[in-house]
This record gives sequence, C-alpha cells and structure tokens, in this order.
Amino acid sequence: MNPMKPKTFGSNQEMQDAEKNFLYRRHQRARLAQSVFQLTTLLAVIFLATLLVTVVNKSMGYVVVENKVNPATLSDRPLSELNNTELAQILRENLRKNRVRTLERTGFLEDQSQSTLVQLVEAEIIQPEVVESYNLFPSLINRSKIKADAAVSYPNAKVEFRYWLNGVFLINSMASQPELAGVRSALLGSLQLILITILTAFPIGVGAAIYLEEYASHKSRINRLIQTNIDNLAGVPSIVYGILGLALFVRALQPFTSGALFGVDGQNGRTILSAGLTMALLILPILIINAQEAIRSVPDSLRQASYGLGATRWQTIWHHVLPGAMPGILTGTILAISRAIGETAPLIVVGASTFITSDPTGPFSSFTALPIQIYNWTTRPQPAFQHIAAAAILVLLIALLSLNAVAILLRNRFAKRV
Repeated sequence: MNPMKPKTFGSNQEMQDAEKNFLYRRHQRARLAQSVFQLTTLLAVIFLATLLVTVVNKSMGYVVVENKVNPATLSDRPLSELNNTELAQILRENLRKNRVRTLERTGFLEDQSQSTLVQLVEAEIIQPEVVESYNLFPSLINRSKIKADAAVSYPNAKVEFRYWLNGVFLINSMASQPELAGVRSALLGSLQLILITILTAFPIGVGAAIYLEEYASHKSRINRLIQTNIDNLAGVPSIVYGILGLALFVRALQPFTSGALFGVDGQNGRTILSAGLTMALLILPILIINAQEAIRSVPDSLRQASYGLGATRWQTIWHHVLPGAMPGILTGTILAISRAIGETAPLIVVGASTFITSDPTGPFSSFTALPIQIYNWTTRPQPAFQHIAAAAILVLLIALLSLNAVAILLRNRFAKRV
C-alpha cells in the first residue's frame, strides 16, 4: 500500500464513524486539559491560602511583656496624655546628661513631636521586652494555659493580645528592639523607589515598543537583534541587574546619583535614585514586551482609516493606537510593579541599608525598603522578630494591592474609552 496515498472510506457510515472518533478524541483531550487547568488553579489557591494563613497566624497573638521600669512610677497619667514639657522632664530626670545632650543635638526635646517623645520614653526608660510570644492559633486554643504559665514564670509581666500590625508599627522607624520597631522608613523608601522606577521605566518602555512596532523594519537585522536581546533580558536573574546597577549608577554615574552635581554633600552613589534606576532596568524588558503585544493587538484597519483621513503616523499612534493599546500596556505595568516591589537582591547589591532610623528625604538620600526589612527580621533568632516580619509582609501585600488597584482602575478607564 502506498503510504502517500490518501486514505479512502468505503461508505458514508465509515466516514461518519471516523468523524465521531476524531471528535471524541478531541473532546477527551479538551476535558483532560481542562482538568489539568482546574487542578493547577486549585493547587495555586491552596498554596496562596496557606501562605496567607501562615502570615496572619504569626502577625498576632498573646505576648508576655516585662518592663524594666514600671510606667506608673513615671507619671500618674498614661504617657499618651502627657504634653511635650512633661515628657521632656521625664527624660531629663531618668537619663544621663550625656544621653540627653545626644538626643538634643538637633534641637531641644520640647521641640520634638509628642509621639516621638513617647517613643523615646518607652525605648530609653521603660524598655519593654517581650519575654514570651505566641501565634494566633495557639493563643485562641490555649488562652487559659498561656496566662497561667505567665503568672508563674513572670509574675511581674503583663499578658496582652497584640496585633503586631498596628498604627504604632506603621509610624515607628527601625529599632533594635522588636517591641518598638516599625516600618515607616522602609515603607517610605519602597514607595519612593517604586515612584522613581515607574517614572523612568514606563515612558522608555512604551517609547521603545512604539518604535519597534510602528517605525522599525521587522526585516532589519539590527532590529531583529534588538528584539532578541529584549526577549532574553526578560529572563535574566535580578542579581545581574543589581551588579549592573552597582557598576553603572553607583560608581560610574556617582556624581549624578549622589547629588554632587546638584550641590548635595555627604552622600555616595548608594542612594534611592540608584536603586530606582536599577529597578527600572529590571522591569524594562517586561514593559517593552507587554507594550509590544498590546500595540500589536490594535487592528490595522484603525491605522489605515486614520491614514485615509490624512493623519500622520505620529497622529495615528497618539490618537488611535495608544488609546487602544493602553489597557494592555497597563496590564504589563501591573506585572512589572508586582515584580519590582518584592525584589531584594538588586537592592542589597546597590546598597540598601538593613538598619536605618531616618526617613528618605529625597532621591539622593540613603534608604531601605520593605523586602530588605523583612529579610533582616527573618534572619533574627528572637521569636518577636518573626512576628514583626509577618506584619511587614502584610504591609508589603497591602501596598502592592493598592498600587495594582490604581493601575487596574486606570486600565478600566482607558478600556471604556476604546
């Protein structure tokens, strides 16, 4: 039998049977693919739910707190009800003169905010220490046993249910004691870092995509080489971008990134500007590829109609192509932000601080970020640091979801205009 000869059927019945068998096999493959998809989706949901439950379990629970100095001996009222003069007087009476002079290097104690003075009294005088801490589930199940054991082991301590993610945690800066540590500096650093990253990467990425899709000749060898490199750069490990940022922004462009060209003194190239530019390089391939796909999805008939009415190429791109592609471009931006806000390795290489108590004052200041703080706290052996690390993870997730929500709203707004 000739293998190249097409197969023939002796009757219509055989053709119908063959067609039924073919459709049956297709349906079987489709059901199998659907089952695999549903299984992988279910596994992803289970893993995500497990992660969230684990983080929430560590972010709250009973703690046994023991103070070095009883707050009742300092004042007959709670510290939060005292004014600046009373709090400053407590500090002067209970601290050494050298320590008071150190605290007043930038100004008198009375000139500082009331919340800052309360934090100083707690950190310098009261010095609370969490001697025992429990996760959420053990706290709910063994509440009576926890209190009974604490009364025997720590008779002078106080047992309280603590939400590690609270208002004080958000407004306090980094501290060596987990009871007093917060994420204010790290949160401000992450927000400024993402702002610089988006302002740098978004226009460059969209501009590159417009050039490659609307102006460049796809048959050109140079353009094919550029496209291949962009596709490959999207899979490069993030630590490589950190090394590139260290060589380019921290060292080669130090006069610019340190602010020396603008009269800023006392800084090297390890600034928030260098980190933002490094993260912009990291997400740039992702933005370009997604923007290209979005621009490519705009129908050619829309372009031809615009040209037929006498519009130039740029007018067609600006008024018709970009509005139609903007929802897809913003979708790629969401993915890029999600990757950038959680990166740690490039920031460590560029020079993010693991312990910093001052807030970033601009693009030329030293900085830290939420992923750096989480990494730092998870490496500490004390259980209390594990709790504040879980609280910081929740802050990071909330910040990420908030930024994504803004991008989704913008995407939906542009989608309604199309």
